[in-house]
Amino acid sequence: MEEQARLTAGAGIWSTPAIPEAGVPGLSLADGPMGVASQSIDERDVSLLMPCGTALAASWDTALAREVGTVVAAECRRRHVQAILGPNLNLPRSPLAGRAFETYSEEPLLSALIGAAWIAGVQGGGVSAVAKHLVANDSETQRHSMNSVVDQRALREVYLRPFEYAARAGVGGLLLAYNRMNGLPCVEHADLMGIVRNEWRWPGVLMSDWFGTHDGARSLNAGLDLEMPGPARHMGERAAALVGAGEVPARRVAEAADRLQTWARRWTDTAPGPAADAQDVLVRAAAAGFVLLSNDGLLPLDPAQSLAVIGPNASAPCYQGATFARIALADDVPTPVAALQGAFADVRHEPGVAPTYRLPPLTAQDITAPSGEPGLDVTYATAAGEEVFHEVRRTSTLVWFSDMPGGLHTAQPGRVRARTRLIPAVSGPWRLSYGGTGDVTFLIDGAVQGERPSPVVGGDVMGHLLRAESGHVDLELRAGVPVELDYRMTFGGARAQGLWFGARPPEAADLLERAVAAAGHAAQVALVVGETADSGVESRDRTTTRLPDDQLDLIRRVCAANPRTVVIVNAAHAVDLSWADHAAAVMQVWFPGQGFAPALADVLSGAREPGGRLPVTVARAEADYPAFDLTPDAHGDLPYGEGVLIGARAFAARGTVPAYPLGAGVGYAQFDYCSVAADAQTVTLNVRNTSGRAGKTVVQVYLEMPALDGVPAYPTLAAFQAVTLAAGEVRDVTLAVAHDAYRQWSQADGRWITQPGPRRVQVGRFLGDAVWEGTVTPPH
Repeated sequence: MEEQARLTAGAGIWSTPAIPEAGVPGLSLADGPMGVASQSIDERDVSLLMPCGTALAASWDTALAREVGTVVAAECRRRHVQAILGPNLNLPRSPLAGRAFETYSEEPLLSALIGAAWIAGVQGGGVSAVAKHLVANDSETQRHSMNSVVDQRALREVYLRPFEYAARAGVGGLLLAYNRMNGLPCVEHADLMGIVRNEWRWPGVLMSDWFGTHDGARSLNAGLDLEMPGPARHMGERAAALVGAGEVPARRVAEAADRLQTWARRWTDTAPGPAADAQDVLVRAAAAGFVLLSNDGLLPLDPAQSLAVIGPNASAPCYQGATFARIALADDVPTPVAALQGAFADVRHEPGVAPTYRLPPLTAQDITAPSGEPGLDVTYATAAGEEVFHEVRRTSTLVWFSDMPGGLHTAQPGRVRARTRLIPAVSGPWRLSYGGTGDVTFLIDGAVQGERPSPVVGGDVMGHLLRAESGHVDLELRAGVPVELDYRMTFGGARAQGLWFGARPPEAADLLERAVAAAGHAAQVALVVGETADSGVESRDRTTTRLPDDQLDLIRRVCAANPRTVVIVNAAHAVDLSWADHAAAVMQVWFPGQGFAPALADVLSGAREPGGRLPVTVARAEADYPAFDLTPDAHGDLPYGEGVLIGARAFAARGTVPAYPLGAGVGYAQFDYCSVAADAQTVTLNVRNTSGRAGKTVVQVYLEMPALDGVPAYPTLAAFQAVTLAAGEVRDVTLAVAHDAYRQWSQADGRWITQPGPRRVQVGRFLGDAVWEGTVTPPH
């Protein structure tokens, strides 16, 4: 019993326990899914960065998703990791969701099939995937305490469907969400875990999110197998005492231990899969997710003509959002402007406006540690002031979980000091920011300029770290005249600690005018706008879908100065595009990973196809989204009032016309769909590339779901296939309709049903584009 109990909790932050005498190895885990995150959150621990979930879903390409999973697995093996937390199978229920970039699509089937393909790639590469976050963890506001109120039909048909497909794909683990669902914490939800075990017949490991377990007996009795991280707080060795006290049956601990040892043996004794050309996959995957929403003939651009590259994201692109799964990038990852300078003969760059960071990174400036190395000199000391470790770091956010350098521990009092020299590039008013989890004192040239006491963070310490709330000092600095910056923090015990800092330089008064002038003198313009890495944040939801006002002004001014402008939107959620008519072309590129720059140069120059189609609906007005505000009510409840009418379904059921429908997007090639035929399980058609170049189309099949339990009829995705053809090529294409496409959950009967009668089927390039329409009879 003692050995069995020990297996039910992690051994450390990123490890499961080993019991060598019983032949049970420990597993090393890492956070994901956009790559293999540093277990110590260290910017020196570099890894490859994949396209975000939304970008991958925008490819509508399951084979590509599997390839990306294979690259992730190879990175895991290189870093001696046996299990990775991913994919994120929650849904972007609202465009405001802070973590929407990690998720795939508002359409459950697209999320399910892309997620299952990613899992197949990872696990085919010899690494266990751990799909997250089960379930209804579709927003970040009050994520530890909020209660997602979801009816059974929406839960079954929408929010559990991607997880059900993950279970069918044999995913190694499922991670339970922080939130409550219909009144119970997910880690204590016996009905939820009963669906997984009794209906799906899934044998894998159910684990908590990090620090998400609060009661060992309730969690074990509900079906949880593993508390993470370690050392144990509620399960683990404590489970033996719970059994002895009669609070937990012995068989429940034995069952959990059996799953853990099976999982550990399976994934420490797995041969690696085939190697992939990672760089090629990353560039192809980035381009495959670029969604060209409109193009009046401007694209592809002419590499021989002059090009003005404008916008803050051209030189400061957003590759990823701000979660603890943030990937440390190599220094040689190129920016879009650098790649375009290599692909076009005559390029001029002007940012137009400054990036809208909440905490502008200090590392973007010219900083030097006292040792002379680039970065900050960081020293660690005991609470009494005895220095125990020293290192040079090159980041604006220092974070530690549990163990700290020099034998310190986050749960015990201590001190951290970071020093650097800033040489201002320009004269004027600078805003210097500072903050941390302890008492922070900020000195400039040896004089105290600001103090910030330890914050009251409640239960969400990790969320506080990511929000990086800070104080600031406004100071006039002269170009070339160095200033010494000194950040000192004393801290008490906590599960994690962090110290962060930033520097916002004065903005040049003529940034906008220089950009407009450059646009007016160029033959063509690429305007790259969008978000910063700290705009999509774990623990915080957005407040609007609009781009910043200064970027909207930049778009209007640049498009007026040069009508031959393509606007590239570097944001990973549905963005307000009411300005789109100003531009000759609009392309949304999401957070495309480290292949962003070469992929953009290839797509704009015509060397590659913009292969993406929208995985989410873009509304004309924010009020049109069926779910928008993500703030729980006074009782902590967040009602999922739209039920199954999520995303495109609601627009269709209500007759609301979106700005851009689900599945929309164009490429450079043109296609004809001919000889379409359909029955209940198969759609066949002839696809012809009618253009003079190779290209991609995405065949989409939508099935009308009949009214049930007071919910009106609506269309839902039933099948899709990405098809790439050479110039003039013709191919017969067969799509298998999802085997569960016709079923609905009856609230009245409490079971799955298939309503009789003919169903309307549409085949086309996007929802509402009915190249072919007919009816089929559901299978018995």
